[in-house]
Amino acid sequence: MGTNETKNKRNSYKMKKTALLVLAITASFCFGFAFKSITTKQSNEQVQKKKVTGIGGIFFKCKDPKKMRTWYQTHLGLNTNEYGAVFEWRQGADTTKKGFTTWCAFAETTKYFEPSTKDFMINYRVENIEELVAQFKKDGVTVTDKIETVNYGKFVHIVDIEGNKVELWEPNDTEYEKLGAQMGSKTTK
Repeated sequence: MGTNETKNKRNSYKMKKTALLVLAITASFCFGFAFKSITTKQSNEQVQKKKVTGIGGIFFKCKDPKKMRTWYQTHLGLNTNEYGAVFEWRQGADTTKKGFTTWCAFAETTKYFEPSTKDFMINYRVENIEELVAQFKKDGVTVTDKIETVNYGKFVHIVDIEGNKVELWEPNDTEYEKLGAQMGSKTTK
């Protein structure tokens, strides 16, 4: 073989080697990018999965719920009804949508807060209540009842690590507002 042929074969070999190296680097880069996209998407989905979206209600025990509602109406301006009061607000993500938070005084003899022995219970607004309950069961969180579905949302109760009963509400605010209107209730704004 002549020296030109040898040089050509070496150059061809170097070009193939370089092309394979570039191809390997490109494939590695693309694989890494795809892997990062998949893992980033999964972690973003986990971050974006909201659990609690706000306070749905504050419930507390008292000696005389009727007198308590009257006192709060007189001195703090709450628009109370036979159940308590409802605060109306606008949702941050979409200010055309309303949201509601309930305030309710219960008789001190109520059994509604059981198994908790505390004099209060907080209701949290949540999304995807079925997924939350499934996760709670995996995590060993005490779920005290089954999900109850009514026209204005879904409810379930859990107990925190100090024995406080917590009510979770996946609201249907449109139906909740309709219910209040049917009852003739005014919201506190």
